[in-house]
Amino acid sequence: QVHLVESGGGAVRAGGSLRLSCAASGLAFSNYAMGWFRQAPGKEREFVAAISYRGRLTDYADSVKGRCTISRDNAKNTVYLQMSSLKPEDTAVYFCAADSSYGSRRFGYWGQGTQVTVSS
Repeated sequence: QVHLVESGGGAVRAGGSLRLSCAASGLAFSNYAMGWFRQAPGKEREFVAAISYRGRLTDYADSVKGRCTISRDNAKNTVYLQMSSLKPEDTAVYFCAADSSYGSRRFGYWGQGTQVTVSS
């Protein structure tokens, strides 16, 4: 059974930084593309970033491009999202996701989420 557990969320002021982590288990991690999504109150869940199996390819939403970096450590079965220059509109629950296919921004496995709150 696939388990994805996010951590690293919290409250930060605008302009600050956070690094989210997602620990994966129950899957052959290096065979899975990983992604991050977010959902703000009253809004639909939206794509943030994705990374291919060995980290050679990355994909970012325009809203976070240049401010976020996705990375992975296959030895630790962990994917990261480094966020900087945070804005109040980045406030959301951030979800980690996994899928055997990279490139479609569609993912089949999901974590429970971690809250990120950015104050002005």
